[in-house]
Amino acid sequence: MLKTYLSAFILMLGFVLTAQEITHKVIISTTQGNITIKLYNETPQHRDEFLRLVNSHHYDGTLFYRVIQNFVIQAGSSDSRNAPTGKAIGYGTPINIDAEFNGHCFHKQGALCAPRQPADVNHFKMSDVSQFYIVKGKKYTNDELDLIEKATNNPIMIDLKKQFYLARKPELDSLRAVNPGEFNILLNNIKDQISFHYSISNKKEFSDEQRQAYTTIGGTPELDGEYTVFGEVIEGMDVVNKIAALKVDANNRPYSNVVISVKQLK
Repeated sequence: MLKTYLSAFILMLGFVLTAQEITHKVIISTTQGNITIKLYNETPQHRDEFLRLVNSHHYDGTLFYRVIQNFVIQAGSSDSRNAPTGKAIGYGTPINIDAEFNGHCFHKQGALCAPRQPADVNHFKMSDVSQFYIVKGKKYTNDELDLIEKATNNPIMIDLKKQFYLARKPELDSLRAVNPGEFNILLNNIKDQISFHYSISNKKEFSDEQRQAYTTIGGTPELDGEYTVFGEVIEGMDVVNKIAALKVDANNRPYSNVVISVKQLK
């Protein structure tokens, strides 16, 4: 009996592990060619919601309506469906879900990502999966990546110093003269608070994996930590490049409509 239960348990565990390892793929058919996408299991909410929308034909008939060479190509807005030539395209009807940031899912070339509303009206950086964008990007040097980190991190550190150090500067100045021991204790305490809050802030620090990708195949590293990445192109990057190179109007809409349909691959 024990052997039977054990065999059943092992079989069930095998099914669970197999289910976890399933790779979900979709194909984006466009008037410029086909793009095959692998969805990340590390971002399950985006994966599942995207597949739900794909299977309900939400994206079918929409356009790649925002195209910026060396940056991204964006599609899926319901406002783009049957839109007259030259008309500016809006965002359509948003479908918002929580962000799923993951250090291993970043904006390398070919990344599939979810746009969102601006941070001033969307403080938690929730994704709008009613549409999506694919990264074209460009290559960066390590020095350029350093500058991107500093552009994000220096203001964070300055704000923390204002919050914890400058607010108590009068107290520190008085202690420095009359009680150096208490001064050092308080100063170290403030430094610890600054270090802790900096460590949990939205600072930008590119990993070796990110730097390797951005300096070889390229991407849009400035978007990391701002928008959720939930998949990547595995076939058809040449089609992405072709779309990214199209001539566009003042609204970044291609003069030639790029109509899409999206289907899940079994």
